[in-house]
Amino acid sequence: MFPFNGARLVLCLTALTALCLAGSPARADDPKPGEKLGRRGDEIVVCGELFHTTAPVVLWIDPGGYDAYRVERKFAPPDQAGWEESHKAGLESPVRFGLRKHNVPADVLKSVHEKGWTLPQLQQVVDQFVLHYDVCGISRKCFQVLHDERGLSVQFMLDVDGTIYQTMDLKEAAWHATKANSRSVGIEIANMGAYREGRPNPLSKWYAKGPDGRTRITIPGGVEQARLHNPKASLRPSKDEPVVGVVQGGKLEQYDLTPEQYDSLIKLTATLSQVFPKIKLQAPRDASGQLVNHTLTAEEYNKYQGVLGHFHVQDNKTDPGPAMQWDKLINGAKALTEGSPEPK
Repeated sequence: MFPFNGARLVLCLTALTALCLAGSPARADDPKPGEKLGRRGDEIVVCGELFHTTAPVVLWIDPGGYDAYRVERKFAPPDQAGWEESHKAGLESPVRFGLRKHNVPADVLKSVHEKGWTLPQLQQVVDQFVLHYDVCGISRKCFQVLHDERGLSVQFMLDVDGTIYQTMDLKEAAWHATKANSRSVGIEIANMGAYREGRPNPLSKWYAKGPDGRTRITIPGGVEQARLHNPKASLRPSKDEPVVGVVQGGKLEQYDLTPEQYDSLIKLTATLSQVFPKIKLQAPRDASGQLVNHTLTAEEYNKYQGVLGHFHVQDNKTDPGPAMQWDKLINGAKALTEGSPEPK
């Protein structure tokens, strides 16, 4: 037996602790304290992790972003934006999102409550991507209506120039589509919506033919108020004439999305299908393969995993409308995930 030497033991333990804290020797390319982390500007956030989309993305933490976590109203004067004044103005809660609980086992819910979501846990819950049109025309107005006026939220907004705004981490359940909230990711697409033929609507204020005979988006009050991130955006619907189609049994007309919106939506859809494998690259179809243009039955909805419209969830909704090119969206996303050229 070796004689016990307390002082030597303490010295050895102190040296070992210092070595563990120091870690491996620093390298020339190691990050330095305070060093700025570069980003490409196409990332979305899921459980605190960044995922590339290859589309232009502005996060809620970025300058010019829209923050669904904020309690105060964004578009109210500073002295009237706080919760007390907002409550007086009609908002019911300072919080505009909730906890995902769809098919979440009790032990997982307890873990989430104590520690927060892990990506593998969230991947077992999120299985739908719900498409909306915002009937606001631009994302800036959409956030004002949702956040400041209605006390609602959505994870993504897609502006007319193709910019994607993420307003919160996808671990949150945004309030955008009633029973779908807990299991879905939602996106509000800047578009003035669909209307019954022959009835008064705002389309003539937002769309007009230019000297070249092509249709342009004419934002009332001027394009400056939209604060678009892409000054070179076409501001044209993908088709010059309104698209007419049947949704929820009614014949509706609507102008199509812009080319930039389709490009970004396809890339975001492909990204979400990779991050959340349960979001299948499909749209609801009937036995003959035709797109379902009405609300799914309870049984159909409960089993459905993939991309769908707000009208598939609720029978009082018609978004994203008859103009949505579902084949272009789904096939384009499939092409990106499979590494093949995107179909024209």
